Amino acid sequence: MAEIDPNINASKAPPLIDFPCDFAIKVMGKTHSTFAGIIIDLIQTILPEFSAAQVESRVSSTGKYTSLTCTVYVDSQLQLDDIYRLISAHPLVKYSL
Repeated sequence: MAEIDPNINASKAPPLIDFPCDFAIKVMGKTHSTFAGIIIDLIQTILPEFSAAQVESRVSSTGKYTSLTCTVYVDSQLQLDDIYRLISAHPLVKYSL
């Protein structure tokens, strides 16, 4: 069994992302006429300046699913986590990465 080094403090690990930054969030769900608009509205509750111009949309070859790439400008990990929690909770969203 591996021993844990008491001299290593996980809270002092360098951040994986340097904030503030642009960050691409991939959101996937069943194709629906209001899907993109709903996702934009949700993100705007946290980032009011977010717009449709920051969204790329792609429909699957069968047309059953839509993938959105939303590029958000975030100031902190907390802000990014809040966006993920909000969009992941919506019933039209199947996955968010």
